[in-house]
Amino acid sequence: MFWRRKRSSDSQVPPGQHPGDAMPEMEARGTPGGSPEPAAKPARITPKSPRVALEPERVRAPRSSSAKHPMVVAGSAFFTILVVLAIGIGGAVLVGKEMLGRPGPLAQDKIVNIPRFGIRDVAETLEREKVIDQPWIFVAAALVQKSRGDLKAGEYQFARGASIQDVINTIIEGKVVQHTLTVPEGLTSEQIVQRLLENDALAGNIREIPREGTLLPETYRFTRNTPREQMIQRMQQAQRRLVQEIWDRRAADLPLKTPEELVTLASIVEKETGKPDERARVAAVFVNRLKQHIKLQSDPTIIYGLVGGKGTLGRPILRSEITQPTPYNTYTIPALPPGPIANPGRAAIEATANPARTREIYFVADGSGGHAFSETLDQHRKNVANLRALERQPATDAAPVVEEVEAAPPKPATRGTTGSAAPKPAAGPASTTPALTAPRLRTQPAQ
Repeated sequence: MFWRRKRSSDSQVPPGQHPGDAMPEMEARGTPGGSPEPAAKPARITPKSPRVALEPERVRAPRSSSAKHPMVVAGSAFFTILVVLAIGIGGAVLVGKEMLGRPGPLAQDKIVNIPRFGIRDVAETLEREKVIDQPWIFVAAALVQKSRGDLKAGEYQFARGASIQDVINTIIEGKVVQHTLTVPEGLTSEQIVQRLLENDALAGNIREIPREGTLLPETYRFTRNTPREQMIQRMQQAQRRLVQEIWDRRAADLPLKTPEELVTLASIVEKETGKPDERARVAAVFVNRLKQHIKLQSDPTIIYGLVGGKGTLGRPILRSEITQPTPYNTYTIPALPPGPIANPGRAAIEATANPARTREIYFVADGSGGHAFSETLDQHRKNVANLRALERQPATDAAPVVEEVEAAPPKPATRGTTGSAAPKPAAGPASTTPALTAPRLRTQPAQ
């Protein structure tokens, strides 16, 4: 059984007309020139089995015209490469973080001096000092983190087991080791310079010894290879600021005309006592003597007049040296010496600018590390006698010196700044220090 395929012309037959009636009309049609048009060749029909004929025809989906376009292929390949790279970079980052955070080989804390060279030199130094064991990772990490230019030279302390990342952070943040230099109160400028020269963490030379009293005793922090001249400048600047600050709030009746005179008297106070609670009373004794035009008669001024900036005499003071004239010997000059005899600290300057409100003009060591103060010469002599009794020394050891000086007839004293003469009471030395007065006659005969 065969089925006839329906022609297209059959579907175009007008209603009411038999399909066969249209054929003559189609055959009669011709070309525009009038020649008849050949009849259409009937389509060849492929016979189908009834079963196949009843099945619906499968329509193939239209194929995109851009499916095989070169741009599509290139884009797909590029995307694939990006995915692979992302996976690779992510894996590398994870591995890198693990390696950067891995504990290093240091068995204990260590200080290392990082030179001022390139990043490879820094890595080699760290490897040589056993801080890191994989210098190429250090270099790579510094380059990736763009920290190559931030690696600062200096002296660094690395903790035990510090990772490469810890090492990089320490250097980038500039956590250099801070050294300290403590300058005690009462040293001369020459002694301070000597301490600076002996400090191996400092660098450079010192051109000249600073003027006495221009350096502030304090604890200073610095980094390795700081120039010594820079340390001198820091001490001088600190001293100028402090002196001006204290001078601006000094006692109104202070018999000192300039900040320099304040430092000069403070240096004597500094050398006379090391007890904080005595500084204001010692300062008051000297201030009262200046107001009454009495010689200061301080033993440390004798020593400075003899040895200058060296600071120590190395032996007891001789009796002949008490009256030996020098520009600094306050047993022979009427008022303040021409300049400081040491570099006083903050406490001594404060005490001198605002001394205790007393009428005392004498003090002597009490045998216990402090001093006994008095307003009169008689009381002072008793205090000296008590000291001798504590020391269990014969009366001939040191008493003659005290009596000799104290029994001297009164002489008019002239203030060096005014030139006016003023009578003074019979007065002995402001202080009698056992380490200087008593032993000097016991161990060295008077000359």
